[in-house]
Amino acid sequence: MKKKILILAGGISKERSISLDTGFQVAKELKKNGYNVKISEPDNNLTKNINKFKPNVIFNALHGQFGEDGYIQTILEGFKIPYTHSGVIASSLAMDKEISKKIFIKNKINTPKYIKYSYDKNNFDLIKIIEKKLKFPVVVKPINEGSSVNVFICNKKNISKILDSIKSYKQVMIEEFIGGREIQVAIMGNKKLGAIELKPKRKFYDYQAKYNANAKTEHIIPVILSNKKLNEVMNMSLKAHKVIGCKGVTRSDFKFFKNKFYLLEINTQPGMTKLSLVPEIAKYRGITFIKLIEWILKDASTKK
Repeated sequence: MKKKILILAGGISKERSISLDTGFQVAKELKKNGYNVKISEPDNNLTKNINKFKPNVIFNALHGQFGEDGYIQTILEGFKIPYTHSGVIASSLAMDKEISKKIFIKNKINTPKYIKYSYDKNNFDLIKIIEKKLKFPVVVKPINEGSSVNVFICNKKNISKILDSIKSYKQVMIEEFIGGREIQVAIMGNKKLGAIELKPKRKFYDYQAKYNANAKTEHIIPVILSNKKLNEVMNMSLKAHKVIGCKGVTRSDFKFFKNKFYLLEINTQPGMTKLSLVPEIAKYRGITFIKLIEWILKDASTKK
């Protein structure tokens, strides 16, 4: 008899719609292959749903805050039911862009330079600080968001206006802008699954480029790199996966500029939508969508 799978999807983050799409696609594929599946919101009914359904495994399809930052993982630990993807600590480390950057730097993984901007501090000399430490243009991004939500490329003229528009975050990261090619690498367990290059029609691979089919982002696989360079970026991705302490499948985002790779961030719960990259990389490697999902379920555990 096939296992009972509870899929957590939705939530209250800005990535709710992506989570629902991921949950729907995973549920559809599992049902098609004979699994007993239930989708649940991570709300006040979660305990009731778990106790009533009694799942063998919980598939965490949540994205963003509360879903991949260690919060829901802490709650799931209490149920003592295996759940997918990374655990409490790795999830919280990866979601915090400043902490994960510090870990990358400590472990000699190349990443763009940055400064942290706090809205409650005197920032009169911000332009001078940026020109001295980073140079314009720069990338402004929240410290604890995913899917490129509220990420902006800024110049001297518009940075104040953009910072003012996202001041609800209290703190943001200002990072040096790296041009060049967008390369994404998937890790599956402790194995290098593969890489894909993205050519967005927009300024960069932002939220719309990721999830809107009309954005017409070009996906290139196999990536046109020398074997040496391809191995280099895959090894960087695997190292990041290990030093953060990740489990399951992760996807790391890189820029390739002037023959150097820059790790932007690591994603502990990559999307499983029709436009998502990990299923596409897996398919290229001969792994069907159901086989990918089944591997993730088999890898699920507690006490990570």
